Amino acid sequence: MLSSFQRSRQTTLSSLPMLLRTLLIAAVLLIFATPDRFATGDDGWPQFRGPKSNNVASDSAKPPVTWSESKNIVWKLPTALRGWSSPVLAGDVAVMTEATPDGKEMDAFAVDLRDGKILWREQIFTNESVAEIHIMNSYASPSPVTDGKNVWVSFGSYGTACLDLQTGKQVWARRDFPCEHYRGPGSSPYLDSSGRLFMHFDGFDLQYVVALSASDGKLIWKQDRDIDYGTDNGDQMKAFCTPTMIEVNGRQQLISPTSKATIAYDPINGDELWRVLYDEFSATGQPFYDGKTLYVNTGFGKAHLLAIDPTGTGDITDTHVKWTAPKGIGSKSSQLLHDGLIYNVHDAGVASCLDASSGEEVWSERLGGQFSASPLMAGGHIYLFDHDGAGYVIEPGRKFKLIAKNTLNDGCMASPVPTGDALVVRTRTALYRIEKKE
Repeated sequence: MLSSFQRSRQTTLSSLPMLLRTLLIAAVLLIFATPDRFATGDDGWPQFRGPKSNNVASDSAKPPVTWSESKNIVWKLPTALRGWSSPVLAGDVAVMTEATPDGKEMDAFAVDLRDGKILWREQIFTNESVAEIHIMNSYASPSPVTDGKNVWVSFGSYGTACLDLQTGKQVWARRDFPCEHYRGPGSSPYLDSSGRLFMHFDGFDLQYVVALSASDGKLIWKQDRDIDYGTDNGDQMKAFCTPTMIEVNGRQQLISPTSKATIAYDPINGDELWRVLYDEFSATGQPFYDGKTLYVNTGFGKAHLLAIDPTGTGDITDTHVKWTAPKGIGSKSSQLLHDGLIYNVHDAGVASCLDASSGEEVWSERLGGQFSASPLMAGGHIYLFDHDGAGYVIEPGRKFKLIAKNTLNDGCMASPVPTGDALVVRTRTALYRIEKKE
């Protein structure tokens, strides 16, 4: 039964003119709506390398091509700890992870992109002891992923957690996926549209893939790697690659590169669909797809780029590899595909362009420096950031054309992220919003 107050309120509303009632209801809904700074849209960057895992910004993006510590910097936020994870964006909020240099504390924090202020910071995990990492890595290198409501952060075998995006409060956490990363964690989680979170655990000792329910962290499936590595040296078995999802003939495939092989799994149950074998190990670059051909970076020691027809079944190494590019391929950075050309930067500072149809080199140019960040396409330009603070802007096309070389005080291990007409750039010591000032 209705209280006297409820009956009175209903009577009052029903007696109002229709237009006024409509405006009043709309006002109430607006007041209680989710803050728009957490909204997702075309400018969102929900995971490593963006919404389509291709490091290409929306068509409307027009970030600046020149900047310095005193030019086109909207704000600069010094970072407290150490982390190479690339930021993920939902509306006006960026989230990333960091850790103490010794790995004993692992944190996540959110930044308001409008003013560079920290919205929340949460300690996610603490560790009594950690394994040694490579000098080029951090204990917080995997990038988060968000759906605009929650954000999932991973520190590899040290733990994975789901956090409320607005508050940073923990929804769930798991620390029961063991492996010895040996050089430190690097693979980022991948969230699909069905609410499944896919993660690689390719360690020195154990190698497997898991699919979790993103909402509660429950295990959907776990698939051990069934690979003949040709050695008992665990250094040849570890990998740091982030998976991706593609659709082939109406069926989804989880593309999962690792050491010595790339395997396509059925995302529903983890069954293997096909595999391609190679000699390289420690795969790092994320694969990419043009709707017909899948491109895979094989990793270390000398990376090759493979073009694969993903329509086969079983071992398709000898039947479905369309071409192999063995020269000048970067082992750390993921490659960028645009208008039939593949842009690549070698770890040692040589940028190159390949014809996507044949793998033949179109041009090669030495930039200098060392590179880990992946190339970004935004506003009709390609952005490349090195370890020392240099940011190169080049024009895409069949001839190399340098538009600008810019300098910040420190360099990037994380990949740059676009938002509107700005770049969010994480160096080893600070986070920047780079945007043209009027």
